[in-house]
Amino acid sequence: MKEYRRALSIAGSDPSGGAGLQADLKTFSALGVYGTTAVVALVDENTQGVYGIHPVPDSFVAGQIRSVLGDIGTDAVKIGMLHGSSLIRTVLNTLREFPDVRDIVLDPVMVATSGDPLLESDAIGTLRDELIPYARVITPNLPEASMLLGAAVDCQDELEDAARDLSAKYGDAKVSVMLKAGHLDDDTLTDIFYNAETGRLLRLTSPRVRTVNTHGTGCTMSSAIAAWLARGAELDTAVANAKEYVAAAISAGADYRIGKGHGPVNHFHALWSR
Repeated sequence: MKEYRRALSIAGSDPSGGAGLQADLKTFSALGVYGTTAVVALVDENTQGVYGIHPVPDSFVAGQIRSVLGDIGTDAVKIGMLHGSSLIRTVLNTLREFPDVRDIVLDPVMVATSGDPLLESDAIGTLRDELIPYARVITPNLPEASMLLGAAVDCQDELEDAARDLSAKYGDAKVSVMLKAGHLDDDTLTDIFYNAETGRLLRLTSPRVRTVNTHGTGCTMSSAIAAWLARGAELDTAVANAKEYVAAAISAGADYRIGKGHGPVNHFHALWSR
């Protein structure tokens, strides 16, 4: 029998379809991976903002993860928005029940594209100190990296040291860091990937596309890395391929109009256009 390559998204639901587990499932599908989900929260949001978060009970989140991994299994996991300390610990402890699942990509989501907070302030330490060391890769943007490091990261020249320093906080855990440069205003975006397993640093460059359609880019990047890991790619290759996919999705979606705020990227740009 044939077998699918599989990826599990543990994330919140975005009813507008541009971010959260909806973006993750689109990305998995676009990259040839069978996607599963564990829903951690129902988020009331659209392209203009976040208006409410309805948490799923921790025990029910744990049940979803066990149901998927105990039956279907997975080749990689993407973790997105986890709004509180209790939920973070629940996800971590449940994943520990499946020690063979180690290709874990964590997007340390703290603030939405619209600027709305998505993580309770007292949960930042739990995310930083307990869950991040269990991940293989984390994908912070500059504000998130600044919060995790406790120091501002706000110019291109600081990114390489910041990626190394953030990884170094976790020592023997070997947490690799994909530091995204999208918050800079340069015409060329150079993301920095520090591979903690090899000590190698990659500079991943793409032209900036001037568009408001950037809703869900962080979700898409992390789920694309997870998809390529699920397909068996080496870590550097998975990250480089994900960067290429996201850059193309932003470019292909730049001229569309969906909603009145930050629209989505075009996840299926390689499959159809209009």
